[in-house]
Amino acid sequence: MERQSNSEKGESISAREEKVLKYWKDNRIFEKTLENTEGKSQYVFYDGPPFATGLPHHGHLLQGTIKDLIPRYQTMRGRYVRRQWGWDCHGLPIENLVEKELGLKVKQDIEVYGVGAFNQKARDIVLTYDEEWKAIVPRMGRWVDMEHAYKTMDATYTESIWWAFKTLHDKKLIYEGYKSMHICPRCETTLALSEVSQGYKDVKDISVYVKFELKDEPGTFLLAWTTTPWTLPGNVAVAVNPDIEYVKVKFFRTTQEELLYEPNSTTKRSDCRPEIIVLAKALLPRLITRKSGSVSAQEVGNVLIYAHEIISEFKGKELIGREYKPIFDYYTNDETLKNRENGWKVVGADFVTVDSGTGIVHEAPAFGEEDMELAKKLKLPMIQHVGMDGKMKPEVKDFAGMYVKPKS
Repeated sequence: MERQSNSEKGESISAREEKVLKYWKDNRIFEKTLENTEGKSQYVFYDGPPFATGLPHHGHLLQGTIKDLIPRYQTMRGRYVRRQWGWDCHGLPIENLVEKELGLKVKQDIEVYGVGAFNQKARDIVLTYDEEWKAIVPRMGRWVDMEHAYKTMDATYTESIWWAFKTLHDKKLIYEGYKSMHICPRCETTLALSEVSQGYKDVKDISVYVKFELKDEPGTFLLAWTTTPWTLPGNVAVAVNPDIEYVKVKFFRTTQEELLYEPNSTTKRSDCRPEIIVLAKALLPRLITRKSGSVSAQEVGNVLIYAHEIISEFKGKELIGREYKPIFDYYTNDETLKNRENGWKVVGADFVTVDSGTGIVHEAPAFGEEDMELAKKLKLPMIQHVGMDGKMKPEVKDFAGMYVKPKS
């Protein structure tokens, strides 16, 4: 005899799920699993709590299933697994909701409104979707105690965090240091990676070629390329790859206002201003474009490079340790700057490649993870010339108060 499916019997999958859920609830199945294992070997399962500022979505399905699967397995093995729901009440999501409701635009607006009043407003709305979560999470088939949920805004939770921090400090596991973080200039706070990805856009941005003149060889410049020119006041080193081949090149240049060197022009090479540039050999062709037969030309900034002559070739390791003149001297005489004596020199770094740019990288440790790690390793100075509000600090005299990345 052919079997009859449940759907053919008129029972939907949803109805079957609800029947199972009702059976679990009416018979306290979840609670009984805890009662039957109480006092036995514990299995501690830390469940990172979700924000209570929005409804569950598809992204919670996989995580919730895994968070349910592991405690169920350990329970079946006879271990006691306390499963307590929690709410993450902190971070930008709740602040953004309050700011939108109150019409606050920047951090200063919060201070005028009153931090205490702002925090209370956040507490009042933080569990707006509490009941919706209580209805949806069980529908996922998950067993967890949502009636006795902990909240990160509870004083007891805060005290437990401080207890854990003190315990780590007593064991000498706490140290002071720097970490590269994304900053929101509007609310002047750090951002989690998930927050950075919200509303992410690809934008067209500027890049510049920068010349660093060697101290012991005036008129010779290390040529770097950067897509973050606003970090240049924080420059403390330039990096080369020790194993890459570099060249010292004499360029004959003329500004756009001057006559261009063309076969029929009366301008001679001897009339043009020579300049000696150092860059990776493999990237030299990208800086040169053939024009008018044998004449080379490439616009860099407002200057036209149109002829060159290779003087010498050498490995990057021969540049390491050489000093250069800082482009900006805002911090060079700051005696409070830690490791200042190690600044503004050529250093070696494996992450420098010839995939793009010039094979020479400008280092501003406060604005990049790789740069910061290199600075820690080589004990380079750390310059933070941008405030939490996204503006240049007062000591950056030529650009003080300017936004490094104006909102477009």
